[in-house]
Amino acid sequence: MKRRFDTYFPWLFSLADFTASSVSLWFVSSLLFEFGVLEEVPMTALLPLSVMWLLISSLRKDYKIGRTDEYEETLKQLTITVFWFLGAMAVLWVPMQSIGFQLIPILFFGIGMTTTMGIFRVGIHIALRKYRAQGNNYRNAVIIGKGGTSPRLADVFRIRKDFGINFLGYFDNQAQCDQTRGNVDSFFSQAEALDLDLIYIHEQLDAQTVKRIINFADENYIKVKMIPGGSLQLEKNLSFSRYGDFFVINVNEIPLDNAFNAVLKRVFDVLFSLFMIVAVLSWLIPLVGILIKWESRGPIFFIQKRNGINNSVFNCLKFRSMTPNDYADEKQATKNDPRVTRIGAFLRRTSLDEMPQFINVLLGDMSIVGPRPHTVPMNKNFKTQIERYDSRHKIRPGITGLAQVRGYRGEIENPYQIRNRVRLDSFYINNWSFLLDMGIMAKTFREVVFNKEDAY
Repeated sequence: MKRRFDTYFPWLFSLADFTASSVSLWFVSSLLFEFGVLEEVPMTALLPLSVMWLLISSLRKDYKIGRTDEYEETLKQLTITVFWFLGAMAVLWVPMQSIGFQLIPILFFGIGMTTTMGIFRVGIHIALRKYRAQGNNYRNAVIIGKGGTSPRLADVFRIRKDFGINFLGYFDNQAQCDQTRGNVDSFFSQAEALDLDLIYIHEQLDAQTVKRIINFADENYIKVKMIPGGSLQLEKNLSFSRYGDFFVINVNEIPLDNAFNAVLKRVFDVLFSLFMIVAVLSWLIPLVGILIKWESRGPIFFIQKRNGINNSVFNCLKFRSMTPNDYADEKQATKNDPRVTRIGAFLRRTSLDEMPQFINVLLGDMSIVGPRPHTVPMNKNFKTQIERYDSRHKIRPGITGLAQVRGYRGEIENPYQIRNRVRLDSFYINNWSFLLDMGIMAKTFREVVFNKEDAY
């Protein structure tokens, strides 16, 4: 139930949000008409505004209502959405453009939308809390290390059922109680069976154990939070989560966990990929398709299973550059590879074979910039060789990445190449910024134009 809810709730929220925004817009516009501020607007003319509201709300991921957030946080998120909506409405909505003095209608729409949608959003928040208090949409959690303020946090989970955190017990080397599942070492053998979402670390655990737990969590996409204390000597930027009046430290947060950063990156991905699809792929696909078909039999596109965010598998699109063969997933392309066709060699040398991946970006499987995705068999192989390899799947894979512009492009011939790729991917994930993405894109263009040595 906990996974299925996360799949369906964004769609249910968006549908309800669209309906509520339509009613709210109709109500406010009717009031403005009664006061003579705005001409009568039919309901059909308000639908584009509701669609615009839905688009802004979805891009801002308003459906992500934090399980420990108070109502003020929901209203804060709503206020920012209303601000963006009013700006877009003032620029794009024709009835608004016909009004000489726009301040009054904008003010009324702002107050009306904030009030009515605020009631709706807080109502959803209350409903979520009641739903979670009944044991639904929960997150499995353990505390590693018992003592100090750890029991107080366990009490928070017990009392605040509306947080939806299912406390499974402690792992501790000394304390023995009904809730102790074993010692710290036994955690690593039991964790997979527990289907964990959250790990809370006692503040007095030794630094080596803490690092071991964090590495394990990164590999398995589990969030780590630490109860504040003096042992926190980690080279990480830390943020805090609030559980009522109790605070814990988010240890393995990354910049793209921040909603604004995630929306900024996704909006850029959508806009840039749309531009590339319309401006380039619209004519490139037919042209390259004819050349591929002219030289060899087989499909225009090469569709390959690759690992994406959270290790989920997706269909990665490329122009077919080889004759059809049974080894494409397991055997990398090598220099003078006999499988590569003549048009395929040109596509690979110019990196044009990767262009269909802009469709993957638009679909949400990939990003413009991120760790390059590997095939499923290669992924399984590298996971056994490289420590914390799977941590590179914490974000969407990219068409290009930091490793590629630092010289790790093309065939992986030696173990150090994949190790350095993973190291650079990890740096990118933990230090993401929009400017870093822009810099990588600029360097990618230079690499494609001037450096074709590793492209084969």
